Amino acid sequence: MEARAKHKHISSSPRKMRLVIDLIRGVSVDKAIEILHFHPKHASRDAEKVLRSAVANLYNKDEEAKFETSELFVKEAFVDGGPAIKRIQPAPMGRAFRIRKRSNHLTIVVANKG
Repeated sequence: MEARAKHKHISSSPRKMRLVIDLIRGVSVDKAIEILHFHPKHASRDAEKVLRSAVANLYNKDEEAKFETSELFVKEAFVDGGPAIKRIQPAPMGRAFRIRKRSNHLTIVVANKG
């Protein structure tokens, strides 16, 4: 059995989020939460929140089944690019440079090993 959780429009670039997500793909949930909780990157806070939500979704999906968190693992974890907010920064000689403030969409799928 598996469950997923999504978080959209996270105000961090997809490239920065992928650095964190690559650490937990295929790892048990206990180990993944531990990695994310103590990781220094800011993106790990959002990733931990989504991972905990995916685990809660799995428990809510079938309330009669009793899962141990040691039996769960991160089946899929991927980051897609979200919409970019466009801003303008003044540049020399009357020009303007465009700044793209990127966002991302995070999806985590948790499954039971058994």
